[in-house]
Amino acid sequence: MELQFGLDTFGDVTVDLQGAPLSQAQVIRNVVEQGMLADELGLDAFSVGEHHRPDFAISAPDIVLAGLATSTRRIKLGSAVVVLSSDDPIRVYERFATIDALSGGRAEPVLGRGSFIESFPLYGFDLADYETLFEEKLAVFAELLKEEPVTWSGSYRTPLEGVDVFPKTEGGRMFAWVAVGGSPQSVVRAAHYRFGLQLAIIGGPADRFKPFVDLYHRALDEFGATEPLPVAVHSPGHVADTDDLASTQLYEHFKANRDRIGADRGWGPMSRDEYDNEVEHGALYVGSPETVARKIAATVRQLGVQRFDLKYASGPMPHEQLMRSIELYATRVVPLVRDMLS
Repeated sequence: MELQFGLDTFGDVTVDLQGAPLSQAQVIRNVVEQGMLADELGLDAFSVGEHHRPDFAISAPDIVLAGLATSTRRIKLGSAVVVLSSDDPIRVYERFATIDALSGGRAEPVLGRGSFIESFPLYGFDLADYETLFEEKLAVFAELLKEEPVTWSGSYRTPLEGVDVFPKTEGGRMFAWVAVGGSPQSVVRAAHYRFGLQLAIIGGPADRFKPFVDLYHRALDEFGATEPLPVAVHSPGHVADTDDLASTQLYEHFKANRDRIGADRGWGPMSRDEYDNEVEHGALYVGSPETVARKIAATVRQLGVQRFDLKYASGPMPHEQLMRSIELYATRVVPLVRDMLS
């Protein structure tokens, strides 16, 4: 499979160049502009995530993707992720099949349990059912992808008896992914249902995820998969004209995001040394185009993945700096990575 390159965002609420916060509505419009730029510059994929917090503007990624479906031409449109555990798999399928129609076959839903829990009380789900809800809803979604009537029964909804779902896709099947943060059971589950595997590597060196890639391929073989399926990496980063500029631009915004989340989870504030260590040795792809390209190429070699997605927005970084990062990623980083790997 040819190596592909994508971008991911959660729609972080950003500030302007003077440091004043933007409205969530303006942030959503800016995300659409960022996706349009990614399409114009020839990137392969653009994904937006679902959150239900004041620091993120996007709670309905499918609606944002529908807007992008009609304002882009070729880029794949994904969710990073849609929290399937607290949603209805039939409605998720219907919405993404509609995006697929609007975009001419470019929808690629990415399903996950999410790293935040706000959607569970918001939609009336019990966190004690966290694992089982995802397992059952993923099973239903896998059946829906076959685009045939579904008969199924489980613990958390009424049985389905020959239920057919519309619209049908013109291609006969959407390609879908499962996002995994480090659970072997989730890796095997993705292989069992024939989903692509997206690894969320947000801390530490990438090579520690090599056992998960190997496990996925072994599981595909054991489940009798007849064709290879792709593995993707999702990691945060920022590209600027120089290493110092990229690191300086990102630090305050990345720290603000990390410390806000950390306060909810009992983590201490992030130090500059911790940040610099992640840039140098961990999961932050930050620097000039040459620096970021070398790090991405190393990750692709170590893991043998078929796609790299840069989470280009982390914290309240201004829209203008995000657009420049996208431009450098598409026009400088991607060609350099391809040359390094050739």
